[in-house]
Amino acid sequence: MVQVKDIGVLGVGGFVPDRVRTNEEVAAQAGVNAQWIAERTGVRRRHVAEPGQAASDLAVAAVRRALSAAGYGPDDLDLLVLATSTPDELGPSTACRVQAQLKASRAVAFDVSAACSGWLFGTSVAVNWLRAEGPGCLAAVVGVEAYSHFLNDTDRATASLFGDGAGATILGSVAPGAGFSRIELGSDGRHAGDVLIPAGGSRHPATAETLRNGQHLIHMDGKAVRDFILEIFPKLAHEALERSGLDASRIDAVVAHQPNPLLLRHACSQAGLDTDRLVIVGDDVGNIGAGSVPYALAAAEADGRLHPGDRILIVGFGAGLTWGSTVLTWGTGEPERQP
Repeated sequence: MVQVKDIGVLGVGGFVPDRVRTNEEVAAQAGVNAQWIAERTGVRRRHVAEPGQAASDLAVAAVRRALSAAGYGPDDLDLLVLATSTPDELGPSTACRVQAQLKASRAVAFDVSAACSGWLFGTSVAVNWLRAEGPGCLAAVVGVEAYSHFLNDTDRATASLFGDGAGATILGSVAPGAGFSRIELGSDGRHAGDVLIPAGGSRHPATAETLRNGQHLIHMDGKAVRDFILEIFPKLAHEALERSGLDASRIDAVVAHQPNPLLLRHACSQAGLDTDRLVIVGDDVGNIGAGSVPYALAAAEADGRLHPGDRILIVGFGAGLTWGSTVLTWGTGEPERQP
């Protein structure tokens, strides 16, 4: 019988641009006040890419930090999976831009598009790929968004929430018993219109009219998104615990997509989980989409919240609609590089 390798996280890294956009700045353009934003969302600030700073630039910085934390270099990567809704271009893949900047010459590179669930979708691909490959192989999975280039600054529903940033993980073989449990994914395309950028693709190519109508910016049905999150989060959490044979008391940390801190805490409480174990980063960076989960993992590691053997419930959900969940047992490994 072929032994299935345990695949887990060897290193994590997060990155956000230097420029900060405060609630006061958002409020001045969106027709609300800063207190309204804080009370309704829990977001205090978000980071904003500089003009000309693309998703790939943020992703490169995050992957470099994750590689450094894991003790590897770009030449050690065999696979590079990038998740984003805000690519540098419609084509080629932004992963190839990142590969070129990193000089990760041996890595197979491609994008996944699953909105805010994207890192978990990419991780599922990478875990299965690593299990099928020989020992010592390494994968980078990075989630990144440059939402500020696609925001209507006068729309309080989106301008108050979305920020720019990236989170990256280096995956490889880990000690027996550590790593990812089964990653369960799902989609419901009937609600694809709840959050989208309507124009710029093959359905509505760029024209003077689409630009004039703001169709290249993010459009969101806030109520529909909120209802979806409050329904899906408890379901995903329960199913992930059931698959792993665990109850909520045995979870050491909860790392989830961060639509906003207030909604996330409410969803976590509805799921019967201890909100003190919830890792919150959205207050300082806002909603960074596909970057939210890996960025939160990196923040938790940096804060000393993750220890070998800890069980981390991971829940992702986003536009599409898409969702996924797993339990990650924190642990380390030392892949041997093949000649």
